[in-house]
Amino acid sequence: MAAAESVSQEKTPATAGQDESSQENLPPPPTFGKTSLFILVIALAVYAYQTNVFSIWSGVVRDSHTGVESPATKPYQPYLSTDIAKRDEIVEAFKYAWGAYERDAMGDDEYKPLTKSGSNLTEAGGIGFTIIDSLDTMQIMGLEDEYKRAREWIAMNMTFDKDGHFNTFETTIRILGGLLSAYHLSDEDAMYLEKAIDLADRILPAFDTPSGLPRSQINLQDRTGIDDPNVPGLVSTAEASTLQLELKYLSFLTDNDEYWEKAEKVMKTIKDERISGPLVPIYMNAQTGEFMLSEIRLGSRGDSYYEYLLKQYLQTNRSEEVYREMYTETMAAIHDALIKRGLIQGHTYTAELVPIRKDGQSAWRHSHKQDHLVCFLGGSLMLGAITTGATGPVSVPPKPSELSEAAQKDWLLGSELIETCMDTYTSSATGLSPEIAHFWTENHGKLLERQKRDWYVKGNDFPGQPSYDARYILRPETIESLFIAYRLTGDDKYREYGWNIFQAIQKYCRVESGGYASLLNVENVRSIKMDKMETFFLSETLKYLYLLFSDETVIPLDKYVFNTEAHPLPIFTPSVRTGTF
Repeated sequence: MAAAESVSQEKTPATAGQDESSQENLPPPPTFGKTSLFILVIALAVYAYQTNVFSIWSGVVRDSHTGVESPATKPYQPYLSTDIAKRDEIVEAFKYAWGAYERDAMGDDEYKPLTKSGSNLTEAGGIGFTIIDSLDTMQIMGLEDEYKRAREWIAMNMTFDKDGHFNTFETTIRILGGLLSAYHLSDEDAMYLEKAIDLADRILPAFDTPSGLPRSQINLQDRTGIDDPNVPGLVSTAEASTLQLELKYLSFLTDNDEYWEKAEKVMKTIKDERISGPLVPIYMNAQTGEFMLSEIRLGSRGDSYYEYLLKQYLQTNRSEEVYREMYTETMAAIHDALIKRGLIQGHTYTAELVPIRKDGQSAWRHSHKQDHLVCFLGGSLMLGAITTGATGPVSVPPKPSELSEAAQKDWLLGSELIETCMDTYTSSATGLSPEIAHFWTENHGKLLERQKRDWYVKGNDFPGQPSYDARYILRPETIESLFIAYRLTGDDKYREYGWNIFQAIQKYCRVESGGYASLLNVENVRSIKMDKMETFFLSETLKYLYLLFSDETVIPLDKYVFNTEAHPLPIFTPSVRTGTF
């Protein structure tokens, strides 16, 4: 107390020269009560909002009144909180799934949880699809023990010297993408890069066609490209155009321009052959590079072409203007040609275009179906809106004035598509979405009078004979969009949506002896389980759920792009001349 008394007796510049009596008449220093403190907190929050403190895309704080920009405050403080309890439950689900695979099928490509066994994608044996696909999920979740054992298997047992026909696309997005992501997240463990180079060099011969388009399959031992026997001479558009992020990043790491040139040649061929406009059919002739008369859709065999238009622009630090142009004109075409609204609830969905012959001429008709695969598009449109259509720094959530008119349309469409995809979950009997949803049209006539939702599962009228479309195979696309939407808006409804999906997976897909199984019929709460746990459940579904409940510093969207298998790859500035076609 003595020290305190001596301090109180010292004269400050403000009181020097005053006598003791005048000091006694001074008013007491101000104090803050609860009400004043509350007002101060609110004022600071309003100031933070007005000055765009929460902008994640600019690295600066901008005063909304003066327009003056200054560096963002350091150290960075997350604007989204981590939901530790829910995040940790998702980690436990991953450990439960991985533990069953490791126990019963370590080294096999895929896991069959009902029979507790593994399976491989070729008769030549597996190359560890599940292990590589799961690796970066373990790294992100901090599962050190599981990661060490997986790495040991890769180092000691994995070989690509297999005399089998492997899908070029799947091997690239899952194995090459997984190795590259693990390399980056491990602080550049050289073993992963060596494996990635070995694999990429075995894949490159698939591109040895006159057009530069890759063949659908590759023999990794013989290093020869092979046609898909179901569609000889053809390659799907998605297969050809969803290898670029992986090859370009590998080129950046190795200074080997051949990887880059193979990837760019494909995109040049596609751009040159788009004679009918930005929306493209799902098949191409691998020899000539021409598009074949086939469906135009955003689902299977087309989906990731549209996804990688944006991601190629973002990956190279927005240095390849050609991809921004291709992306924006393609999104505009989607608005014009594919967007429809449900007749019952008014949900927005994407239709497909099917080629027909009319009066001796080729024409198109709409098919009112939407694959679950299309549900990536909601989040992609929102991300595209704030990166290709921003007029300056972008807030969380963005203000209309911060986006161009086209970007505002994309943002709205993206958010509407997420709501539609969520309805295919919440309106089903199990809370899980079917593989394909069809939408009611005026052609259904009186059937419309009895409907309560915009969509139905085609051919699923007999419970004992579920249709192919009724399956749920642990797909991630809707959760991917929820993760992106939450990061860009901070709206807790997206976390609520994701948690509801996770709980439905726990209820209907979890296998008591370990692992998770696909569901045969989402419209039946007593549905039979299917004996397969897709590798993307570990690579994508659980990873995106984990990220949904983490704060934005965990794999931030302004530092990474995710390949189509959810393997995060860092954004970089290329040293080669890019996007010149």
